[in-house]
Amino acid sequence: MTPEPPKLHRPLADDLVDIYRDATTLVTGRAGFIGSNLVRHLLAIKVSKVIVLDDLSSSYAWNLPRDRRVQFIQGSILDDEKLTGAFETRPQYVFHLAAHFANQNSVDHPEQDLMVNGMGTLRVLRLARIGDAHRFVFASSGCSVYGSDAPLPLKEDFVSTHLDTPYQITKLLGELYCDYFSDLYGMKISIPRFFNVYGPGEVPGNYRNVIPNFIYWALNGNPLPITGTGDETRDFTFVEDIVDGILKCGYVEEAIGEAMNLASGVETRIIDLAKSINKLIGNEKGVVMQPKRDWDKSTRRRASIDKAKLLIGYNPSTSLGPGLNTTVAWFKEHWDLIQRDASF
Repeated sequence: MTPEPPKLHRPLADDLVDIYRDATTLVTGRAGFIGSNLVRHLLAIKVSKVIVLDDLSSSYAWNLPRDRRVQFIQGSILDDEKLTGAFETRPQYVFHLAAHFANQNSVDHPEQDLMVNGMGTLRVLRLARIGDAHRFVFASSGCSVYGSDAPLPLKEDFVSTHLDTPYQITKLLGELYCDYFSDLYGMKISIPRFFNVYGPGEVPGNYRNVIPNFIYWALNGNPLPITGTGDETRDFTFVEDIVDGILKCGYVEEAIGEAMNLASGVETRIIDLAKSINKLIGNEKGVVMQPKRDWDKSTRRRASIDKAKLLIGYNPSTSLGPGLNTTVAWFKEHWDLIQRDASF
């Protein structure tokens, strides 16, 4: 039997329900980790229809919400026929989350990264303009556009052109295309920049994030591999906080034409993260240190979220401890499927 996706962990704001009620929305990359959580929230706030486009290249059908209001199109944003079909009913709100993810994957496959994150974003923007979409939200990456030498906390006006991976380059490219369509055509576009998102719904694997991979290794009774010294820090953000920010970017007027950080604003050392996960799961194998990857030059990461608080009322409410508890519970509930599909 296909499992039900995880339930929402917090009540929905009345303004979200009022704004999105009966709307037609499009989510690219919907079957992915953040996209599937976004779709669950859209369904909960009573949209009329969610059109979703995903090629399942890094996601799984069993992780998709099931609802009669969901029209799922399996295909790539590079497939003109499938992409045109996704815009056939002229969605009012477009959430562009589809991406070639992430840094190591882009180092290994730079041409595919450019096609998906560059050409794919351009095509989605073009069709959103032709279809006269009310709002367009582009999922960018705060872990990308600031480079490795920006001062902390990372603020929106410090964008670097000295980037370390193709993924970082093409995420910035996507932002530039959004600015172009906004300036030339007057499209109402918002750009949330995500930081180290985690939570229920992400299946671990070679190109996935550190938290699901750590949880996977710990549940298997293996030492957790740390690349570097372990003193490196990241700004881990629970997925429901990210989704709340995405939805607000889709309707708050002050978000139009703006890029803003969606993060926790809290710095966590990787060695402390590993210890917390091992303790939570009861894994006594500890950690194993590995050489730092050549491209990974960022030693500390902490975002300023002042702009998002001011413009859209962003207020992340799930700290790392409770977020890890919820994520581990999701892993245990879906362990057989995760064991089958995790790719290392």
